[in-house]
Amino acid sequence: MRPTFDMDALRTMVVGTALGSFARAASQLGRSQSAVSMQLKKLEEQAGRALFRRSGRGLVPTEAGDVLLAYARRIVTLNDEAAASLGATAAAASVRIGLPQDFFEDVMPDAILQFSRQRPGVHVEVRAGRNYALEEDVRAGRLDVAVAFFQPDSGTHGTRMACLPMLWLGGGRSAKSPARHPIALVLFDHPCLFRQAAFQTLERKGLPWRLSLTTPSLPGVWAALRAGHGVTVRTSHRIPPGIRDMAPELGLPELPPIELRILTGSELSPAASDLRDIVDHVVRRRVIARNSRLRRS
Repeated sequence: MRPTFDMDALRTMVVGTALGSFARAASQLGRSQSAVSMQLKKLEEQAGRALFRRSGRGLVPTEAGDVLLAYARRIVTLNDEAAASLGATAAAASVRIGLPQDFFEDVMPDAILQFSRQRPGVHVEVRAGRNYALEEDVRAGRLDVAVAFFQPDSGTHGTRMACLPMLWLGGGRSAKSPARHPIALVLFDHPCLFRQAAFQTLERKGLPWRLSLTTPSLPGVWAALRAGHGVTVRTSHRIPPGIRDMAPELGLPELPPIELRILTGSELSPAASDLRDIVDHVVRRRVIARNSRLRRS
């Protein structure tokens, strides 16, 4: 006979993992730590295998625990949505989305505003992430929806939305001419598709380069460019004031395009499906349509 997992225990698993501490989960859920321990033990008994292992003072999911956690998130979300639709008291439903930092000033606010009007009361968790991390988080069930950049025609999942040109961008004080000096690069730290494109393009043309500044922060990249630390590689989306295309001025080689895809989990809740549709619409309107207008102008 297949086990019937305890809903409260599944919720404890989800909350404790999200908070990074089952002690904090006990406090948030109004339970004692011993009660939480019993719930986790009960889940392991029902699963018939270890779901957690010790890491320092805390617990982290095993491989089997990660599998159950992905299902637990969806089960808890659907339970809460069902309770809310019937007017029952329940914790707020939750959806999770991941985006590159490029879209945090326009796509994210617009999408969240539309979603909150359609699904009032649903909690939205937003994460900024690297492409490889966003893809893995969707695959593992840690995110419901994500928008990410990929190399064109790369063998991965997701739905292709557009193929966008990459540009050499710099600030008010231009970088040194490649004829006399190495190109100073301001880039994300490794791994990063834009970083790889910069290196590969310059090396194919035999142009010398040096890393001037690396950072995990897109605002940090823009600030470094304004200060004249070098050039970077991004798309034309939301280029801030004071930043411009440096390729004509410096004679830099043409960059390859980059692909934009939307990624979704294998089993979306109704709320997550609505979020996916809204994000798809907003990205196409704000990113893809704008890029098409720029090409025509």
